Amino acid sequence: MASKAVMEKYAKLAVVSGVNVQPGQMLVISASVTDYEFVRMCVKAAYEAGAGYVKINWHDEQDNLMNYQYASTETLEETPQWKYDMTDWEHKKGCCYLHVISDTPGLMKDIDPTKIQRVQAAYSKKNAPLKKYTMNNDGQWSIVALPSAGWANKVFPDKKEDEAVEALMDAILMSVRVNEENDPVEEWNKHNAEILGHSKMLNDYNFKALHFTNELGTDLTVELVKNHIWGGGCEYSTKGVLFNPNMPTEENFCMPLKTGVNGKVYASMPLSYQGKLIEDFWLEFKDGKVINYGAKKEQDVLKSLVEFDEGSCYLGEVALISYDSPIKNTGILFYNTLFDENASCHLALGDAYPMNVKGGTEMTDEELAAAGANKSMTHVDFMFGSRQMHIEGICQDGSTVTVFDHGNFVF
Repeated sequence: MASKAVMEKYAKLAVVSGVNVQPGQMLVISASVTDYEFVRMCVKAAYEAGAGYVKINWHDEQDNLMNYQYASTETLEETPQWKYDMTDWEHKKGCCYLHVISDTPGLMKDIDPTKIQRVQAAYSKKNAPLKKYTMNNDGQWSIVALPSAGWANKVFPDKKEDEAVEALMDAILMSVRVNEENDPVEEWNKHNAEILGHSKMLNDYNFKALHFTNELGTDLTVELVKNHIWGGGCEYSTKGVLFNPNMPTEENFCMPLKTGVNGKVYASMPLSYQGKLIEDFWLEFKDGKVINYGAKKEQDVLKSLVEFDEGSCYLGEVALISYDSPIKNTGILFYNTLFDENASCHLALGDAYPMNVKGGTEMTDEELAAAGANKSMTHVDFMFGSRQMHIEGICQDGSTVTVFDHGNFVF
């Protein structure tokens, strides 16, 4: 297992480069009870960085599973007002959020997907006003990961449990550029410079649309909103604080025009959603909307995603990642979107990020809709990149520029 010194480096990276907690700022950490040792390292690192207060929201996936097994749907649909008020209080304090994830893929495989959908929809509806804080980057936020036994056993089924956990921890540390010898904060500064370079080139081209084709059968045209902004790597909060939302990250992402997506896309990796794994699935779009879909496994779960709300059948994000990314080249299927999305080009069903259109973070919902942004209570990434992915950028004058060939950026 990784040494204490390496894990302390990881904790410092999460606090300093991830959320970039500011002097006097409150940090809220969400984590599993099993990850208490790492969380304590994060708390210490946060106070050493000048945090004013660190608050921890603990959770337990086994407890959550039993709630779904034994509590009624009606009971689980209730969101106590005090929970809403607590989050609202955190926002008014100008806090930043660090999410430490270690979920077991497929944990909810025996739970009725309709029950999960109803509970999540009720929660999303209740908390919709609060979601803007992170979607709008009003405060910094970041997601990092730790291995759990259940997750490690899924990724490395042929290893003993302790060996699987160690192997997954090693893979996570490699993905986030942490090792015994290096300074991971400096490594991330260099990495962000590379990602921002791709964003600048994409913004300079100002493509009208992107046309995707590959060996899996994908043939999809994604029109981009006018005045779009490609993002990726580090971002700025509305207060001007630099932070890294996802650790790891390899993507450059943008906002599709809600009604401008046409064609068919085939997923290249399984999607973990609602605690279940959707495998070998495809989606067909017309004028932006999913009009048909299919999956070899868990099609009913795919149905619950597409039909989650009025906006979940439209795209909110398109992201480009070279096939030969560090994460892809590990040869590991993580069964976790934070990692697998950074090994492949991906799309997201649901809500769009306001930052991806000029002036978007100052726009009202109505103004964002007029700009072509999709609105939804959900945002779910799925992967469709492959070795033979080819992307043509369609310019405003109708000419084309090759963006990807054989799965990788050409510039």
